[in-house]
Formats: sequence, C-alpha cells, structure tokens
Amino acid sequence: MKTPLPLNKKSSTISRRKFLATAGGVTITITAYALSPRLNLGNKNPEKKAEASEITAWARIEPDGRMTIYNPAAEMGQGSMTALPVILAEELDADWSKVHIENSPIEPDVYGLDRWGGNKIMLTVGSWSVMGYFNSLRQAGAQARYVLLSSVAEHWNVPMSELTTEPGIVVHQKSGRRVSYGEITSFLKVPKSIPEIPEEQLKLPHQFRLIGSVIPRYDIPSKVDGSALFAMDVQIPDMLYGVIERGSVHGSSPTLQNEQAIRTMDGVVELVMLEYGVGIVATSLEKALNAKKRLKIQWSEDAKAQGHSSQEAFTLYQMMAEDIQQGEVLEEKGNFSQANSTAAKTYAANYKNDYVYHAQMEPLNAIASVAADGSSAEIWAGTQAAGSVADEVGKVLKFDPSKVTLHPHFLGGGLGRRSNHDSILEAVQLSKAVSKPVKLIWSREDDLRYGMYRPMSFQRLQASVDASGNLSGLSHCVVGDGGGLLTSGAKNEFYAIPNQHLELRAVENGIRLKHWRAVGHGPNKFAIESFMDEIAADQGVDPYEFRRKLMKDSPRALQTLEKAATMAKWNTPSDKGRARGIAFGERSGALCTGICEISLDREKGKIKVHHFWSAVDAGIIVQPDNVVAQMEGGIIMGISSVLEESITIEKGQVQQSNFNDYRLLRITDIPESIEIAMIPSEEPPQGIGEASLPVVAGAIANAFAALTGKRLRHLPFTPERVLEALNA
Repeated sequence: MKTPLPLNKKSSTISRRKFLATAGGVTITITAYALSPRLNLGNKNPEKKAEASEITAWARIEPDGRMTIYNPAAEMGQGSMTALPVILAEELDADWSKVHIENSPIEPDVYGLDRWGGNKIMLTVGSWSVMGYFNSLRQAGAQARYVLLSSVAEHWNVPMSELTTEPGIVVHQKSGRRVSYGEITSFLKVPKSIPEIPEEQLKLPHQFRLIGSVIPRYDIPSKVDGSALFAMDVQIPDMLYGVIERGSVHGSSPTLQNEQAIRTMDGVVELVMLEYGVGIVATSLEKALNAKKRLKIQWSEDAKAQGHSSQEAFTLYQMMAEDIQQGEVLEEKGNFSQANSTAAKTYAANYKNDYVYHAQMEPLNAIASVAADGSSAEIWAGTQAAGSVADEVGKVLKFDPSKVTLHPHFLGGGLGRRSNHDSILEAVQLSKAVSKPVKLIWSREDDLRYGMYRPMSFQRLQASVDASGNLSGLSHCVVGDGGGLLTSGAKNEFYAIPNQHLELRAVENGIRLKHWRAVGHGPNKFAIESFMDEIAADQGVDPYEFRRKLMKDSPRALQTLEKAATMAKWNTPSDKGRARGIAFGERSGALCTGICEISLDREKGKIKVHHFWSAVDAGIIVQPDNVVAQMEGGIIMGISSVLEESITIEKGQVQQSNFNDYRLLRITDIPESIEIAMIPSEEPPQGIGEASLPVVAGAIANAFAALTGKRLRHLPFTPERVLEALNA
C-alpha cells in the first residue's frame, strides 16, 4: 500500500505512534503558546528522558543532530511547508542543513490556528499561515531552545545565563565547551513546566539568520523528480474507482432510467443514488467512465438555479442597485448622503464581473475506505481544511470523528476550492456502499460544470467631490449572491475619504459558490480603482497624484505607491501604442500597488500586458524568493481572470465544459517582464498569497482608458467587450 511519508514521497511509512515509540531521538514538547495557552512541556518525572509517545511536539531531535520540524499547514504550492518551520528554526537556532520537515498530526487543539479566539482550526486559506503562526512558532522555537539550554546548564553545572547558541550547538564561552543539539539528547531533561519566553528575549529582526534569507523550498525537489505524492497518486489494495454524474444544473435531482442496463456493464460494481447525482463504482476508472457515458438521466426542473441566466441577471442586479430601498449596511463612516447633496460635483458608475472557476491544476479526488462494519474510515486526500475532515466524515457516517483517519497529501493547487470537502464526502458515500476502498475522481468537466465559483456581482459606485477638488464621499453598493464572498476588499481603510457608505444587496441564484483567490477583493478593487481613475481624469489630476493625496494618512500604503511609480518610471511617456495604468489594493494585511503597461490590437480587441511592476509591504518577509513567486503568480492569475476567464449560465445550464471554452491565459500572452519590490519592514508578517491579484484588473482597465479614452467596466475584458467599448 502506498501511503505518504511526512514529506509526501512515494514510499510506505509507519504510523506516527509507532514511529514515536520506537525511534531513538528525543521529542521536545513545543506546544506553541498562542495555540495552546497551557504549556505541558514536561514529563511526570522530570529526571527521566522525554518519552516521545507521551507528548505532542513541534520539533524532534535525533542523536546525530538531525531535526524534524512539524508543519501544520497544507502545502499546495504556496511554500508554507518551508516558511513555517523556518520561523520555529530561527528562534531554536537550528542548523537548517539538518532539518527535516513532516506534516503535523491532524490535532487542531495543538496544531491549529487560533484565528477567531475560539476553537482552533487547521485550515489553510486567506494567506493566514505565516501571519497566523508567526508569533506562536517563534515562541515554540524559543521554548525548545530553553529546554536545551536548561539541560546543558544542569549537566555542566553552570548558570544558564552563561550559555549561548550557534546553529545546532550550545556554547559556554567561559570554558570554551561546546555541545551539539544531537549530543544533548543523551542527557536531556525536560522540565515539568517552562515559562513563556518574554518577547524582549526573542530575536530582533536584525538578528535573523533564516527569516528573510533565501531558503530553498523543501517540497520542490520531490516535485521535480516525481517522488512527491499527491492524492491522485495513491493506490490502495483492493481499491475500486468511483465517478459521479452531477449534471450541469446545480441542485437538480436525478432519476436514472436505465439502472439495470448500467449494472450489467463490464466492471460495474455498484450504483449509488445521490440527491444531486448518480455515482458509479467500478473495477477501473475507464470502466467507470464508460458506464457514466451510458447513463440516461431525467433531471428535475425544480432547482433554484434552473431559472438563472447569468448575463440576463445583471439587468435585475442593476435595478436592485438603483432601488431607493437600502440593503445590508456594512460600513457607515460620516454621512455620504449629506456630502453628496452638498458636493461641487458627483459621479456614478456601474461595474460587473462574471463567475470565475478555480481551475486548480490537480483535478479533485479522494480515496475513502469505510470499514465493512461501518465503525471506522480512512481518508487519503489533499485538503486545505484537514482539521475538519474527521468531523464532517463522522456526521455522514454517524460515528465518532475519532474513528476517522486522514492521510493528508500535497495539493495540486487549491485556491480555495479544496477548503470544501465535497469530493471527500462523496468518496465516503461510495466506499460505504461497497465496503471497500474507493478512489473518487472528478473529471475536469465535472468540476467546471459543477464547481464552486467566485460569485458574479454588480457594483454601483457613487462619489462626491467638494469645491476644493477633494474626494469627500464614496458609496459602494454590491449586488449578488454569496454574502461575505462578495464584499471583502470593498472597504477603503487607506484612502482619506471622510464619508463612506458600503452595503450589500443580496439575491439567491442556487449556484455553488466558494472562496477564490483573494475572494471579493478582485472585483471590488477593480471597481474602486477604476472609479478613482475616472474621477481623477475628470478632475484633470494625474491618477498617481490623485492617490498620493488620498493616502496622506497611510504612509505605508503611500510607500508602495511611490515605489511602484519609481519602478515603472511613471512620469516618463510610454512607447507609442502603449499606456500605463495604476491601482492600489490590500489583502490579508499586505499593501500592494501595481502598474502595468499594455498595448491593444484594435481590430481583434485583444489587450496585451507587456510589463507589470508591483511594490508590496507585507511586514517582515520570511521567505523573499517565495514572496516574489507568490506575487508573480497572483499577477499572472489576475491577468488570466481579467482577460480570459468567464463562467456563463443560461437557464441554469453551465455553458463551459473544459479549457477549450473556459480559456486561461496562454504562455505566449504573459508579460515580458514582472518586477516585484518588497518594502523593508519590521512590522509583523502579513498574508502574501493574494496580495497582488486584486490590483491587476484596475491597473489594466486604467491603462486601457489611458490608451483609448474608453472605459472597461465588465470583467473579463474579452475581445468582444473590448470592441464594444471601442465602438461605444
């Protein structure tokens, strides 16, 4: 049976319990303070060498000096598997060349994020990982170092204050004695308790040795040589294969009309009727897919989504936005109505965005093995939400979540899609029906038609300008289905606008929706930043200078604006046939300004982004190379979604089926250059994975306006929409 090594390599492994019970090293109890308020860092007998089987741990030291550090976050290409251990290793003063990284156990009480001050969660979304674990992992590393120092102090009979550390070594300067971390395991004594290390005793940023340095990502070699194990790679003895026909109308119910014929097909083991689809379990994937093609299903016509046509819905959305009835007010600062009524000039504009699909590289899949007596289950999957898998599976199977074992794997892309457990729960239902392991695989067509999209929305913005030309008020009305998915990024914390109003007007379309990279920041920053440029242009003010004035009370945001403008040589003219556009945004605490330079094929309506410059302030940078990669990836994904990507629905039917009609940016269309600048900072780390994407749409739209004098107000900017704008 192929099960994952902690690094998710293609090899067999023993269980964590057996590993801890039999390995010869010492596990130091590093339960991070912010994650577990009460630190249980010792044994019942402090004189006894630590028993690995008795404690939960963040770090493990072997007699030869090798160290294992546990990673609590899902690794889906964003680099958390390296960044988080780096934070702990920094304060522990570990020798990074001897560090090995493993996935942590699925124990939210120990390894979870205390994101909302309540129950801890193991959830990798929203660019939370580095900023969420930073303080607690530093504390954990410092406490591990304390354990080592206290053991050496007792062993050498010297004051602990006389000891210092170098990478992997404890040093007593007075006597010249030195001992490696590995050697300490022979006499290590874990105290009954250990104090929280005061913040002033943690390293200062200028003392960082690993944080801020270029550290090669731990997951890359295995992904390059093919040994990395994704859930799609796993094979289980006696495993069957499952597929599901879900239809193309979200929420429709199936009536299978040729059940007996399908059951007699070669390789078909079982049919499983679901509320929204028909599952097929077969001896091979090919036989399951072949049977799927032969299904004759009558779909119900009572689903909420049945009457939904996405492009026609914008007419209703606009009527709702212009209605005098107010929706749910999310932000009220000052008095916009008063500012608008006394303004020297007012502005209004409408913006739209279509549904967008995640398009994660690895298709959804999961293996479930439900015991024949229904008393336990094992899961093999790549998931962004490992901590909640057991609870959800337990609800489906109606037994204690402690009976569910999850084997987490590398994720071939997540982008929010894999924070939902639908594929895992489906695999569980199919396995339960046959009492054997079942690997469920979603085809690309399955996921594209029955996916979970970034919501479509309609946005109406209104603004007022006073007699001095100052932006005195801004109103932002968002209309759509998706609640909080629609409104993230709609607040303007970094623009000095005294009167602001933000509201949501909600509808229900019955379409499956989900967090998508940067969530609502993409559409909202597009609308806001486009609107800022429209006002600046009408006022005869350079859009860069217009934003500088708005950022007078936000020096860190202003610094990104000024740095990006310097990088792009904003005050110099573009080459003939080209123009630049600028936009600012924030996401998960990171502040970002983006500037792009574009050209336009006026006959074909095709926009080409030639260069993109971006400056970001994300606080302390843990991994510089990874920040650059994340920023570049966000920009390219942003360009793809802005110029190409659209899910359209007609009478409930999803119109796209695969990448032939859901187009992604091709490699020939990526910018000639992308330049990233990181603003030096000693502020706490902020989220970087979604920082750059929100500024892309506004920058491209504003460059288009600078080049043509026309405005693009509907994402994506397809050639048809570009030509329509040019001819308006």
